[in-house]
Amino acid sequence: MKKLLIVVDYQNDFVSGSLGFPKARALEEHIVDLIKEFQQNHDDIIYTMDTHQDNYLQTYEGKHLPIEHCIENTDGWQLYGQVRQLLEPYPCYKKETFPSLDLANDLKNKSYESVTLVGVVSHICVLSNAIMVKSALPQTPIRIDLKGCGSSDEDTHAKSIDVMKSLQIEVIE
Repeated sequence: MKKLLIVVDYQNDFVSGSLGFPKARALEEHIVDLIKEFQQNHDDIIYTMDTHQDNYLQTYEGKHLPIEHCIENTDGWQLYGQVRQLLEPYPCYKKETFPSLDLANDLKNKSYESVTLVGVVSHICVLSNAIMVKSALPQTPIRIDLKGCGSSDEDTHAKSIDVMKSLQIEVIE
C-alpha cells in the first residue's frame, strides 16, 4: 500500500513574500528531501495552494487578515524554490480558504498506509488540512513532520501541535 505526502501552501508569499517568515525558508531542504524520497518509493504526492483573487481584501478572510497574499498568477502565489519544479507533475488543490474540501472529498475513497503533511502555516492551513484529511481517512495514520512545518508565531505553532496530537494526529519531530 502506498503512502501519501501532502505539501501545504509552500508558496512565495508564505516564505519570502507578504506573509513570509525566516523559518519558512529553512523548511525547503527537508521538504525537497521528502518529495524526492516519496518519488523514489513511487508513493503519491499532492499539494495545496492558497489561492485568492484581486478582491481578497473584500472577502471574509481578507477582512480578518488584511494582507494581500497568494493572488492567483502572481509571483507570490507560485510555489517556492526547488519545490516548484518538483511538484509540477503532481495534483494541485487550489483553495480559497484554509482547508481544501475538494482534497478531503477526493481522499474518502482511497487507501493509504499513512499520510504525511508538511508546509506552512502550521497553526492555520496545515492544522485545518490535517483535520480534514483525518476526517476523510479516519483509520489511516496522519502525520505532521515538524521538520517540514512552520509558523511565524512559535507559541501558536506549539499550541497547534498540541491540538493535532489530541486529535490522534502523529507528530514526527
